[in-house]
Amino acid sequence: MLPPDQYRRFNRLRWTLYAILVLAYMMAFFHRMAPGVVAADLMQAFHTSGAALGALAAMYFYVYTAMQIPAGVLADTLGPRLSAGIGSLVAGAGSILFGLAPDFATASAGRLLVGLGVSVVFVGLMRSNAVWFSERRYGLVSGLTLFLGNLGAILAAGPLAALLGWYSWRAVFVAAGVGSVVLALATLLWVRNRPEEAGFPPVHAINHGERRHWLAELRAVMANRAVWPGFWVNFGVTGGLLAFAGLWGVPLMRDVHGLTRAEASLYTTLALAGFAVACLFMGALSDRIGRRKPVILGAAVLSCLSWLGLIALPWGAGWSGLLLYTALGMSAGGFVVGYAAAKEVVVPANAGMAIALVNTGLFLGAAIMQPLFGWVADLSWDGRMLDGARVYGWAGYRNGLIVSAACAAMAVLAATRVKETRCRNQSSPT
Repeated sequence: MLPPDQYRRFNRLRWTLYAILVLAYMMAFFHRMAPGVVAADLMQAFHTSGAALGALAAMYFYVYTAMQIPAGVLADTLGPRLSAGIGSLVAGAGSILFGLAPDFATASAGRLLVGLGVSVVFVGLMRSNAVWFSERRYGLVSGLTLFLGNLGAILAAGPLAALLGWYSWRAVFVAAGVGSVVLALATLLWVRNRPEEAGFPPVHAINHGERRHWLAELRAVMANRAVWPGFWVNFGVTGGLLAFAGLWGVPLMRDVHGLTRAEASLYTTLALAGFAVACLFMGALSDRIGRRKPVILGAAVLSCLSWLGLIALPWGAGWSGLLLYTALGMSAGGFVVGYAAAKEVVVPANAGMAIALVNTGLFLGAAIMQPLFGWVADLSWDGRMLDGARVYGWAGYRNGLIVSAACAAMAVLAATRVKETRCRNQSSPT
């Protein structure tokens, strides 16, 4: 136990560095979800089809997916300070380039840089949480992290739609890029990788054993079958939500139900708000009951039922649509427990790699489903245009929803294979 004055300094330091990293993560969520609100502007600016627009938005997810395993390695070797700091700097440069892009190719390059930069922020933050907070509180802190991160996503829905009434989409992305650069400098200046670097004892009194080369550690994580169910749950549940809310949720309400962009963005705002609240609630619930698997499985079932409701129920603009969008967002909140379950089936020193592997499923799902949704919508497009943007009918959107529901059903099967850890690391006898 630390003396009271020393504990206060320790607590102040860990929450300060947590605040810096979580602000960078909120910015990552903003970058991730913003294209859904400016979809029509992007179609007009770059004269794209639905599939091409999906590919542009998913550029973020392509590179994010490819970088998750390297991000885990960087978090476990270099530490969160360098990995998240440099990542935020690259993301800021990419956002500025995207905002200033004169053509589709330049915009794609900017989007790629944004995905490359923010790909290391989340894993670095979760690795930092694993070092600075006790294992018994990891679910709660992870839930708080995702709750705050989702506030960035919420800002990229309704508030962004309102802001676009005053500023162009280009100005907004340039400003977001400048914000990321400022956070990068704060990370490099003030974040510390471990308590020991600041003169405090480690939070975890666990003997990690002899540390092997990172490649051997990565092989051990990849060969651990208990890590993989979380990968597929994230692929089908959270990947589907991000693909939908990040690009197609607003156009569906506009094209099928005749809402304006500001009105339609309320639906994705509520989906993301439900996501944020559920992350906080489900993480705390898992810690409280001392179980991981029931929370993950329940969330996957709710996701599948929500997609089926969007396909089969006679819903429309109003309370029924708001309810289904919110339920869809809340179902994805279970993924935060998946990170805790993943880090608890590997040795503590490899927590970053395990979290990164599970996180890869999320972004691989979004990267595949965003353009796939646009592709199946293009198959049913009847040629209608509005202000230079394609307008799709219910048939096209329904096909996309069916794809999303199938992925959620796969996630339910994966959730039944999650190993129950009882909120304790399985590699340690304690």
